[in-house]
Amino acid sequence: MGSRHELGLPDGRRLVVHDDGPPSADAVVWHHGSPQSGELLPPVAEAARARGLRVVSAARAGYGGSTPRPGRTVADAASDVAHALDALGVARCLAVGASGGGPHALALAALRPDLVSGAVTLAGVAPYPGRGHDDLWFAGMADDGGLRSALHGREARARHAETAEFDESSFTADDYAALAGTWASLGADASRSGQAWPGGQVDDDLAFVRPWGVGLGDVAPPTLVVQGGADRVVPRHHADLLVDALPAAELWLRPRDGHVSVLTALPVALDWWRSAA
Repeated sequence: MGSRHELGLPDGRRLVVHDDGPPSADAVVWHHGSPQSGELLPPVAEAARARGLRVVSAARAGYGGSTPRPGRTVADAASDVAHALDALGVARCLAVGASGGGPHALALAALRPDLVSGAVTLAGVAPYPGRGHDDLWFAGMADDGGLRSALHGREARARHAETAEFDESSFTADDYAALAGTWASLGADASRSGQAWPGGQVDDDLAFVRPWGVGLGDVAPPTLVVQGGADRVVPRHHADLLVDALPAAELWLRPRDGHVSVLTALPVALDWWRSAA
């Protein structure tokens, strides 16, 4: 599906980027979750294609063939994507992030308001408030072991990854239904990516519990925060934290959705951007 590019970055690293759709069209820039390969997922590509939009997805450092960058911040990863968009000639885009991709979509919007005219997060993570203020941030997570271990550094997070197993209670019945249907490609990609590039998820978690390198107050474009009320991975209060801090945010709460089933809102989110443009 689409084209695969290996782009050189200014510091000599390699960034793998996937691209589909008319080069002249406005683009949906998909920021993948954790762990994911960065390859184009069919439901994302199909939703964009049905609206005449181009879709671009970059594998964050440490995933999908992109050169690892231990210690990267959220802003570092967003800067890599901005470089790729310039190289591909994208002039106007919607930054979309799912789960761990949410912070990176917001960072791109903060760094490149000349390029990003809107942003969408789906079950996106909010900035970590710091130790002593994190009870609410962790509350409601079915499994917070990875993020808590990241607070103690990269070595601790990597040790956790050696023995960690997926907590099946993290997903709701609707999540499992989505993974058995429209979003089956996401589940297959996440499983493969977790095994192939465990360091990518380690670096993601470290970035989430450290300063992002950009502030939410710097996200000028209109932003849609889409959140499942039954999410057990990134609970609903993360959406509240985002909306409270973003200058131009709107909350779409889907009370029955979990972490994966909320992604069914993607086509409507694309329509939101097109109608607002």
